[in-house]
Amino acid sequence: MSQAPTLQSRKALYIGGLDPAVTETTLRAAFLPFGPVQHINVPMDYAQGTHKGFAFLEFADADDAKEAIYNMDGAELFGKALTVNVAQADKMNLGSNKALWSTDEWFREHAGVKEEEEKTQEKKGGETDSAVAKEKLV
Repeated sequence: MSQAPTLQSRKALYIGGLDPAVTETTLRAAFLPFGPVQHINVPMDYAQGTHKGFAFLEFADADDAKEAIYNMDGAELFGKALTVNVAQADKMNLGSNKALWSTDEWFREHAGVKEEEEKTQEKKGGETDSAVAKEKLV
């Protein structure tokens, strides 16, 4: 086996709708007619002891991947229709490589500093409101 699939390339495919009986060997045999398969990743659900119902497969050539999509999207494997697409990169990019908890704002909020600041502002606001109320009465 080679490296993990490069999801930005047109060679990596997402294969969804897999029957629980499908194995990595079955996938390799089903997609081998379209060209040499470099890598197969079948994510596992360790709580249930089976795969999650989808896999990622990478071909050596982008044209082989295109041919596999054309022929296998909608095809049946173990009685279930497959969904075969070009794999997409993870879209949960928040624009930062820093951990959320490494920011000062998050730390202040979860360490109680922000709450203390709000209480102080409420006290100031309450004093101002009572002063305004006294002026209205006079």
